[in-house]
Formats: sequence, C-alpha cells, structure tokens
Amino acid sequence: MQNGVASDTLNWIPGLYLSVLCFISLYSFHRLLMVWRFYQHKPTMPKPIGFYTSEQLPKITIQLPIFNEMYVVERLLEAVSKLNYPQDKLEIQVLDDSTDETQRICQEKVAVLRNQNFNIHYIYRYKREGFKAGALANGLKSASGELVMIFDADFVPPPATLLKMVNYFSDPHVAMVQARWGHVNRQYSGLTKIQALMLDGHFIVEQIARHRSGCFFNFNGTAGIWRISAIADAGGWRHTTVTEDLDLSYRAQLKGWLFVYLPEVVVPAELPIEMNAFKSQQYRWAKGSSQVAKNLLGTVLNAEIPFHVKLEAVLHLTNNFNYLLLLLLLLLSLPYQIYVNQHQWKWELLIYLPLFLITTFNLLCYYGVSQREQNQIKSP
Repeated sequence: MQNGVASDTLNWIPGLYLSVLCFISLYSFHRLLMVWRFYQHKPTMPKPIGFYTSEQLPKITIQLPIFNEMYVVERLLEAVSKLNYPQDKLEIQVLDDSTDETQRICQEKVAVLRNQNFNIHYIYRYKREGFKAGALANGLKSASGELVMIFDADFVPPPATLLKMVNYFSDPHVAMVQARWGHVNRQYSGLTKIQALMLDGHFIVEQIARHRSGCFFNFNGTAGIWRISAIADAGGWRHTTVTEDLDLSYRAQLKGWLFVYLPEVVVPAELPIEMNAFKSQQYRWAKGSSQVAKNLLGTVLNAEIPFHVKLEAVLHLTNNFNYLLLLLLLLLSLPYQIYVNQHQWKWELLIYLPLFLITTFNLLCYYGVSQREQNQIKSP
C-alpha cells in the first residue's frame, strides 16, 4: 500500500523531467543548427566594398583598459607600438584604473613610447566608476580617432592587425569589425586546453554562423574596432550590465548598424591559468548575458527584424539559463529513478535515450567541427 501511495505521489515526476529535458534539448538542437549554418555559409567570405589608400586611412584611437595587470601590460604596450599603421594616424590611450605596481610600469613605458614620437596618453581615474565600460567611455571624451580599437591587457596583437581590418569601414554602415581570439598558452594545462576548446566553438562555429547568416552577433570586448559615431548613436558604453560589450552590440545592431567578423584575423591572448580566475570570468559572462536578456529581449522581440534573427537572439541571450535547467534536472534525477523502477522503464527508455543521444551528439559535433575547421581558415 505504501508503495502505491509513493507511486501516486511521484506521478508528476516524469512529465516535469521530460519538460526540463526537452528545454535542454532545444539548446542542443540550436548547437546543431549553428553547425549546419556554419557549413551552409562557410564559402560566403566577407569582403570590403573598397580599399583605403595610405592617405585615406582613417585615424584610429587604440584604447587599452588596464586594471592591475603588472605582468602583461608592458608586453601589450610593446605589441601595440609595433602595429603597422601610419604613426600620424594612430592614437594610443592607456586607460589605467590600477591600484598596484601596474601604474608605475605603465607610466614608464608610456614615457618611453612618447619619446619615440608615439601619440600616446596615460589616463588614470582615481574613482573606478563603471569599471571597464566607464574607462572606455571616459577615454572617448578625448579620443581623436574616427575609429577605436580595444585590446585587453592579456592580448598580443600582431603588427598587421589594423591593416587587415580597417578596410571594412569603407562601408559607412559598418559599426564594428571583430577579430578571432587566439591562445598563446593553450598547452599550459588541462584547464587552458578546455578553455581553448570552449572558445574555439564560439569563435569558429557560432560567430561565423551568426554573422554570415545575417543574425546578430556580439563584439567580444577586445580585439575589435568600432566606429565611434556608431557607439554614440547606439547610446554609448553603459555599465548597467557586467558585459558591456554584449549590451552595446545588440543596441547598435538594433539601430541598423552592420557588424563584420573576420575569423582569419587572429589576435593571440592568454587564457586564465587559475581555476578561480576562470570561474570569475565564467560567472561574469553568465551574469552579463542574463542582464542583457532582461534589459533588451523585449526590445529585440518587438523590433522590425526577421523572425530567424529574433529566434537566434533569444537562444543566444538565454543560453546560460541552461545551467538552471541542468540543476533542476539533477534535483529531479533521484525521484525520477524511484518512479522508473516502479514502472515500465523500457517505454521510458524509448523517450529519454534519443534525447540523451541528441544532447551528447551535439557537443561532440560542435566542438569537433571547431577543432577540425580552425586551421583551415585562411585569409581571402
């Protein structure tokens, strides 16, 4: 009798379990859709509508937002000083919010580069309001460039980076051009190998698929060039979310600005080597995308854009809700197993086994394609 009562109290478990699993499977199908779109649009290489002559090249302001980066900041400044771009059309802003020895290192290196006739400015804020978004907005107040390129402290841009990207701004409708991240310490540890694998999936499959299929995609916070007038038109940098890059990206594209992604232009960077740094980064990205979804999802759904663009935006911005669904699935696992043991589990297997295989296959396919294709991407 007790078993019968227990069985009756668990009758709701299969329906809820199946519902949660179906929602998770939706995001799994989305990954497979990304792979399909990647191959569908792989031959569609973006090309600039024109090419600047040396005299026509626009002036570029390079912004380097820094916060307590004493071990890598000098390497960044050295790499930026070697960028192959007319020196009279290049401005460098070191946006230093540091509270440690980074200040002295930055000031000394800036003085050296200034003596080499670089147009470089050291900008220090005593009050770190708005964090990175606040630093970028503060720098734009005095920026003299038509375009602005942003590099985080752990990036090492190759000399040809600017010249490979700048010609896409010959189209006046282009607001942002994004390069692909490389990984200088991919082989350092198991943690860095896993991070590289995760990021390769994003930069090889997702960004290419979204860009070339006409969907919204995001500036990744660094290794990208913005048209300053587009930033202003979209409402400027805001610090209402912890992912100001994603927030501005959606606001600009909703305004009708075009984005370009160039996977063949690779800018190497260091991956976090400590678990705490990795967890902090992932937490910020997950929290930020949820904040952007809360702030902009309604605007996206009401915008006059194609349905497939809206659908992709919804799946993109809500992707991190998967973690909550997985937690719920975990909590349901034990009562579900109790229920299954009391019923015809073979029939349940016909439902759940295919879903399990789909959710597993999509990961293997998604990351397998990213590893297979990354070395085949060449400059046009």
